[in-house]
Amino acid sequence: MTSAAEQRAPAGEPAAGSGQPSAVNGARRAVPPVPAVWPGAPTPLGARFRVGPDGVAGTNFALWAAGAEAVRVCLFDEHGRETRIPLTELTHEIWHGFVPGVMPGQRYGYRVDGRWDPWTGARWNPAKLLLDPYARAVDGEFRLPPEVYGHVRDWPDQSVADTVRDERDSAPYVPKGVVVHDDDDWSDDRRPKTPWADSVIYELHVRGFTKLHPDIPEELRGTYAGLAHPAAIEHLVKLGVTAVELLPVHQFAHEDHLLRRGLRNYWGYNSIGYFAPHAAYAASGTTGGQVGEFKRMVRALHAAGIEVILDVVYNHTAEAGELGPTLSLKGIDNRGYYRLQEDARRYADYTGCGNTLHVVRPQVLRLITDSLRYWVTEMGVDGFRFDLAAALARSMHDVDMLSPFLAVIAQDPVLRRVKLIAEPWDIGSGGYQVGAFPPLWTEWNDRYRNAVRDFWRHALPDVREMGYRLSGSSDLYAWGGRRPYASVNFVTAHDGFTLRDLVSYGTKHNEANGENNRDGTDDNRSWNCGAEGETADEGVRALRRRQLRNLLTTLLLSTGVPMLVAGDELGRTQRGNNNAYCQDNEISWLDWSLLEQPGWRALFDLTSRLIALRHRHPVLRRRAFFSGRAQTADGLRDLAWFTSRGAEMTEGDWYAPAATLGMYLSGRDIPGRDERGAPVVDDSFLAVLHAGDRPTGFVLPGPPWAERYEVVVDTSVEEQAEPPGTVHRAGTELTVPARTVLLLRVA
Repeated sequence: MTSAAEQRAPAGEPAAGSGQPSAVNGARRAVPPVPAVWPGAPTPLGARFRVGPDGVAGTNFALWAAGAEAVRVCLFDEHGRETRIPLTELTHEIWHGFVPGVMPGQRYGYRVDGRWDPWTGARWNPAKLLLDPYARAVDGEFRLPPEVYGHVRDWPDQSVADTVRDERDSAPYVPKGVVVHDDDDWSDDRRPKTPWADSVIYELHVRGFTKLHPDIPEELRGTYAGLAHPAAIEHLVKLGVTAVELLPVHQFAHEDHLLRRGLRNYWGYNSIGYFAPHAAYAASGTTGGQVGEFKRMVRALHAAGIEVILDVVYNHTAEAGELGPTLSLKGIDNRGYYRLQEDARRYADYTGCGNTLHVVRPQVLRLITDSLRYWVTEMGVDGFRFDLAAALARSMHDVDMLSPFLAVIAQDPVLRRVKLIAEPWDIGSGGYQVGAFPPLWTEWNDRYRNAVRDFWRHALPDVREMGYRLSGSSDLYAWGGRRPYASVNFVTAHDGFTLRDLVSYGTKHNEANGENNRDGTDDNRSWNCGAEGETADEGVRALRRRQLRNLLTTLLLSTGVPMLVAGDELGRTQRGNNNAYCQDNEISWLDWSLLEQPGWRALFDLTSRLIALRHRHPVLRRRAFFSGRAQTADGLRDLAWFTSRGAEMTEGDWYAPAATLGMYLSGRDIPGRDERGAPVVDDSFLAVLHAGDRPTGFVLPGPPWAERYEVVVDTSVEEQAEPPGTVHRAGTELTVPARTVLLLRVA
C-alpha cells in the first residue's frame, strides 16, 4: 500500500514530496507540497471546479467504483510529474474529495486498487492510470504499447495472458483528463427546433467535411472551428439541409490492429470519453479549449437555422475484450460496467467490438443519461443518433422495448424533447428491430435503402416494397401513435458505398484497409452501369449521373425524413471502398473541386432544388400516414397509384413484375391544420418512376385527378430547367425515357 499522499517524478528524479530538492540540468527547484484533500461531495460525478468552504477555489473529484479498495486522483504538472492524492470518502459507492487549489486546465487521472481475479471479472490494477469517465476534456492521444494493458500482453501463453497482471506504469502512455470550468448559460443561443416532418438530415464528418475546403483557413481545416466557418455553413445553407448529423465526436481511441498497419480510426466508433469533444478535432488546443470551440460551432450552426445531432456510441467502449487495453471503465469496476459471460473472464459482445456496456445496471444508465443531458444542456446539441441501439435496449439478454434505457429516456424531461434516432439493430440474437422502437424514436430504415437501390438497378420482383417505402413505410411504423417521420430514409450512409460508387462499382474494393478485401459488406445492391470503376466512356458516365439524379430525387420525394451523406450531392467517391472507417485521407475527405465540374455542379443544383421543393410543399412532408380513401364525392384520394396505362393499380398489379410506378399525392387532403388553425392545402403532384432500360409510355390520369400537368423535374435532363415547365393535358401518353423520374404538378 502507498502512503497517504505520494508523488511520482519522471525517471531519474527524486519523488516529489521527499523533502529533497530536485536537480534538472544542474538547476535546483523546490518540490511543491502535496495538496490537502477535503471531504467534498459525491455529486456531481467527475471533476468539477467550484468554490469550496471559506471561499477557497478548487476541484471536487467524484468517481463511482463500487468494488474498489482504494482510489487515488493523480495530478500531472507541465513536466509530467505526478501527484497522487487518496480519496478517502466513500458515499453510496462513490469515492470523492475536494482538492483546494486545483484550477481549470489541471490534467488528472485515477488509479483504482482492488482484487485481481479475472476468473470472477475483477481486473483492478493500480499501475494503470485511468481516464475519468466524466472528464470534460482530454489532453493527449491514446497509444497502445504493452504498458497500457492491465494484463501481460506479451505473455508466452496467450490463452491465459489476460489472467497475468502487468505491474508496469501506464501513465506516460495515456492521455489525461482536464479540469474544465463551464459557466456558459446559452442565453444568447436560439435553437432552430425544426419539426421532425420538416427535417432534412445531412450526415457529415467534422474532419472530412472541412479538411480540403479551399475557402477555410488551413489552420482551421478538419476542426470544429472549420465547420463553424462561414464557407462551410454557406454550403449547408445553399443545399437547404436543416440538421447535421456528426459522426462520433466523443473522445475516441484508435484500435491496436490499425496502429500496427499504420492506419487510424477515422469514423470514431470507438469511444472512451462520453463527455469530452474529441481533442484531435480542435484548433484551439487540447487543455480545455476544445469545449468552447465545440460550443461556438453549435452556436454558428444554430444561427444559420441548422440543428446539430450527434452520432453516439454508448453500446461499447475502446477497451475491447479481455485482451484489450485498460484505459478507463475496465480498471474502475469491470464487473460493474460491462456485460460479462457466465465465464466472467469473457465479455458478452453484442457489438462486434469486444465488449458491451451493461446498460441495465443503474450506474451505467446514469453514465449514459448524464452524458446525454450534458451534451443537450451544456453543449447545446439538438439530438442523437444511437449506434447499435438494439444493444442498449437489451435487458438481461433479449432486446426489450420496455428496457430500463428506453424507459428512462421516455420520462426524462430533457431527453424526451430532443431528436432521438435509433440504428435499430445489433449483431446479437434477435437484434434486428427495424420498426419496433416506441414513440418518440425515429429509426434508420434500411428497408428503404434496400428497396430503392434494388428498384433502380431493376432487381425488385414487383413494386409492392417500393410503394410502402415511398409513402412512409406504414407497414413498419403505423402503430402506437408513430408517424411517417419515424422513418429516416436513406440510400447511403457513412458505412458502405458513396452514392457515386453505388452506380460505379459492382463489388467492393477495400484493399487499402489492409484486410485483403475481407472487410465490409458484400451485399451492396449496386450496379456499375456497365464498367467497373472510373471510365472514359461518356455513355456510361452520363448514365451514372442520371442514376444519381434518380436516387436523390426518389429520396427527397419520399414521405419520411430524408438523410443525405456529405458529398453525395457533388459526386464524392471513395474509389470503391465500402468500409473506409480507417481512411483518414483523400479517400474519405470531401473533394470540393468537384463543384467546379459542370456535371457535378448540376447534381448539387438539382439536390438543392429538390430540398427547396420539399420545404415549400407540405404534401411532401406529411405528418400523418396516407389513408388511401376518398374524402369527397368526386372520389379523389390523398394517395393513389397508377400503372403506365394511366389506370389505378389493382391488387394483381402490385404482384406483377414492373419497372414503372406512378404515385399521385393530393395536396387537397393533407390532414392537420396550420399554426392558426386553418386547413393545410397544397399543390398535388404525380411522380412517375421508370427503372426500365428502354423508354416507356405513360398515360396521364384524367379527372378527378387532374386536367393538366406541368413538368417540374425530369431526371433524364442533365441541366434542369426552372419551372414553369412543359404542360401536358390529362389523357396524354408521355414517353418516359429509360431510367427516369418525372415529377409533374397538377396545373
